[in-house]
Amino acid sequence: MTTRDQAVREAVAQGVVGPRNHLAGLLDAAHIRRTAAALHTAFPGPGTLHTFAVKAAPLIPVLHLLAGAGIGCEVASPGELALARRAGVPPDRIVLDSPAKTTDELREALAHGIAVNADNRQELARLDRLTGEAPTTSPIGIRVNPQIGTGSIAALSTATETSKFGVALRDEGAREWLVGAFTERPWLTRLHAHVGSQGCPPPLMAEGVRAVYELAEEINRTVGRQQVRTLDIGGGLPVNFASDEVTPTFEEYARLLAATVPGLFDGRYGVVTEFGRSLLAKSGMVLARVEYTKSAGGRLIAVTHAGAQVATRTVFAPESWPLRVLAYDAQGRPKRGEPVPQTVAGPCCFAGDLIAVDRPLPPLEPGDHVALLDTGAYYFSNHFAYNSLPRPGVYGYASTEGHTRFVTVRAPQSLDELVAESGADHATELSALR
Repeated sequence: MTTRDQAVREAVAQGVVGPRNHLAGLLDAAHIRRTAAALHTAFPGPGTLHTFAVKAAPLIPVLHLLAGAGIGCEVASPGELALARRAGVPPDRIVLDSPAKTTDELREALAHGIAVNADNRQELARLDRLTGEAPTTSPIGIRVNPQIGTGSIAALSTATETSKFGVALRDEGAREWLVGAFTERPWLTRLHAHVGSQGCPPPLMAEGVRAVYELAEEINRTVGRQQVRTLDIGGGLPVNFASDEVTPTFEEYARLLAATVPGLFDGRYGVVTEFGRSLLAKSGMVLARVEYTKSAGGRLIAVTHAGAQVATRTVFAPESWPLRVLAYDAQGRPKRGEPVPQTVAGPCCFAGDLIAVDRPLPPLEPGDHVALLDTGAYYFSNHFAYNSLPRPGVYGYASTEGHTRFVTVRAPQSLDELVAESGADHATELSALR
């Protein structure tokens, strides 16, 4: 029995998922630690800081576990920064990225020594004022858009010709402005580039790193010293959703970077990474109960409790975000039987709430379970509140021979909490307006 199958069986046996708890997210703690160790092995330099893109799993226990494994946090909002700090991540292991940082957000980051990557010229002007008002130990850099093209998912490609992120490197006069900005500001010591996320091939990502490396070399030559000391190369390594195989690996990507940008690892530059999905996706799954089975027009349909509220991207963009689905029986054992095409539907009240269409699976019955694989990243942060479906609980687990222990990562949202979130304390105020 695999660790995954054991975890599903025990989740059902222990009531983590069942007649009263129809849906849960499960995270394999040992797998997360192994993935973090693989990242450190692939990028072994003493000047390397690995950070986790908090948007991929904004869960304090996850951030705390990763911090214990030597992984800091990349944050892109005041909320994400608050989560990182509550998880005990030291300020010098946090990087603030966002295209819309307010003056107050910048001031807070600078006060705590948190690294900041300025997104644009106007933000840099704000930093001019703030650093003049009060000294800071924060490393400060500029995000650059290398404008090298798009991957297969346009919405997740951040280095396109017209991307909203960073200073567009190939626009007229931009390169000269960047060199001048560093020349005029000795406190600018970093450059940042992030090509994109899922759908961006590693060679394209490596080309983006090469562009920012070449810019750093030009800046340092111009000022006559090693002013740019750190290159933040972002994250975005794609995940294989087709099988359990991890491809590409961190080691393969590091080798590609070494071949594409030989100077990156020669010791002159510190390196910051911001991986998210590739650190956590394969450590997690969504486990849901099958409520009903039916047929329509010859199509077999299993209505489950996992739909757009947890698998938003898969439901609305299934071609870009297909998920593997495994079938388990009412006791959480792998379902047997000759596979037949079945559509796995969710609970949301619209026709397109489908996880998989005509997917070959052993015949499903009410009380069975389905597991959506590779959902450890983003599937616990992209909750869609349609139909006022409560957020599911997320549980970490550790399996030993014959036993799986579960701990709460995020408690399931109660109906009372959902009602309160929906304005219960102000129920009569709107009606009182005349």
